[in-house]
Amino acid sequence: MNESPKKKKITCMEDVRSLPKKEQTKYEIAEELGILDKVFQSGWRSLSAKESGRIGGIIRSRNARMAASQDTGKSSGSTSMSSDRQKE
Repeated sequence: MNESPKKKKITCMEDVRSLPKKEQTKYEIAEELGILDKVFQSGWRSLSAKESGRIGGIIRSRNARMAASQDTGKSSGSTSMSSDRQKE
């Protein structure tokens, strides 16, 4: 009765694959940390602040790493100019 009819309960990795990429990443990290079963059984609210923080920190660092790798691929001209200025 409390659950919205739109929300489907995620109980396995097959269900996770149907989610948007951003949500899939959370589940993948939970799996890496060994807490995925806890999430499946009791939901995200059952995690401690430490566990939630670790997931958030890993997501942030992965996003920053991805953004940095995309920036180096796009702006090769501006990067070389700024590094030339640093040499002077």
